Amino acid sequence: MMRMLKSLLILMMVNEVLSQNKRANKVNLKVPARNRKLLQPKVEEDPVGVKEGLNGTVSSLAHPLVAPRVSTTSVPQHNIKYPEDMKLHFLKNTMATCNDGTLAGYYLRESKGNKRWILFLEGGWCCYSKETCDVRYKSAKRLMSSSEWPTTRRGAGILSARQDENPHWWNLNVVFVPYCSSDLWSGNVSKSQNGYAFLGSVIIQEVIRDLVPKGIKQAKVVILAGSSAGGAGVLMNIDSVASLMEELTADTAQVRGLVDSGWFIGPKNTKQPDCSDATMCAVTDAIKKGLKLWNGVLPEKCKEQYNRGDEWQCFYGPKLYKTMKSPIFLVQWLYDEEQLRMENIQPEFRSMTANQWNNIENIGRELKKSLRDVPAVFAPACFSHTLITKSNWLEFQVKGVSLPRALHCWEKSLQDNRSSRTGIRGCPYHLIDNCQWPHCNPTCPALHDHVSGQAMNILQLVLQLGMENQKKGLEPKGDLSQLMAMLRNGG
Repeated sequence: MMRMLKSLLILMMVNEVLSQNKRANKVNLKVPARNRKLLQPKVEEDPVGVKEGLNGTVSSLAHPLVAPRVSTTSVPQHNIKYPEDMKLHFLKNTMATCNDGTLAGYYLRESKGNKRWILFLEGGWCCYSKETCDVRYKSAKRLMSSSEWPTTRRGAGILSARQDENPHWWNLNVVFVPYCSSDLWSGNVSKSQNGYAFLGSVIIQEVIRDLVPKGIKQAKVVILAGSSAGGAGVLMNIDSVASLMEELTADTAQVRGLVDSGWFIGPKNTKQPDCSDATMCAVTDAIKKGLKLWNGVLPEKCKEQYNRGDEWQCFYGPKLYKTMKSPIFLVQWLYDEEQLRMENIQPEFRSMTANQWNNIENIGRELKKSLRDVPAVFAPACFSHTLITKSNWLEFQVKGVSLPRALHCWEKSLQDNRSSRTGIRGCPYHLIDNCQWPHCNPTCPALHDHVSGQAMNILQLVLQLGMENQKKGLEPKGDLSQLMAMLRNGG
């Protein structure tokens, strides 16, 4: 019986892969031959030498005090100068500081004569009390201080200067803004009661002002991008950046946002631990505490929707998006690992139960539903977190379309003043996976069990859950039920 089930499930997955590959091949016929080789796998790099996330370099959302995980294969080689390196500049306004009072700054790679700019906000969760900030300072000092920043950074993915890695935006003026304010890019207080400054919203404005003599005043396009907490920062700051650019350029620059893994929906589980134990502080409680500590600046139009004390809801993408004016492109995994952690779900695949699987499916459905009315979106049905600064970002596809191509189509639609989410014929940019279960997209990144670190095959997981329910005499809900029914009926 087990062999028959496994064979049938493998056959289903093969059929799914073949059908998506056919769509991919159809699209690739329109891609120049020199770019087709870009889909070959590359070793993953991190543009700043440390893994990013909403939890970012510090922890998972459920445990925001754990020390960062450093990638030993991607630490920049600072003793060698590369033409594609970004160079560190400190802000001229000495009042715009990191948490510990050291000067904030940015990394810049100029492209002389190019009037297109991308400003990237780094991720890395936040701190929201003296205790969490003190531990953050000890475990991840570079997220609160500029004292140990290297003089250069290497960009990867959408920040890469290599045309084979970044086919459409490789020659833009690139600005990488390190995250050292710990406030989800919203703070506006030079010194709080706990002795730290929180000036994330001020730093963004001052970076743009510093770039005026470097040419941003002549910009035609300015893209404010960010991953995880940086993506949330884009949502909260994009309209104020557009207003500043209008002031500086007399409305000649088009300002748009690129949000990677920063679109969070409010947690459904309201019975999460409170903040009495800082390591288990529920995300909503952390945001509430943080916004008070940081004197957080939230978009006025969003705040107007809520009573005093409820403005924290503007942190969540669907609530904020309704009031935004600037165009944005969302990159969002449907089973974002940080969104799952917000629901206290740790995707430990070796020990996953059918009930956990069903909860994961429900979150994926909610995320998908929240994206329906967003015109520009790339949402693979995968377990992962962040995408655009990974060197293998070209590999992932939704409905046979890669992310770089979708971004190119979106930009083309903005140039043509089109607003339809269907986009230009043959050039789509509203791409949400509709395959039937978590991690069903054949281009999804490899799964690894969080406990053992071992590679995990989604086939093994589905079979394991199916067998578990058969032993208990239970029927799994949702898509898993459909899968098992298909298996029983011969596919």
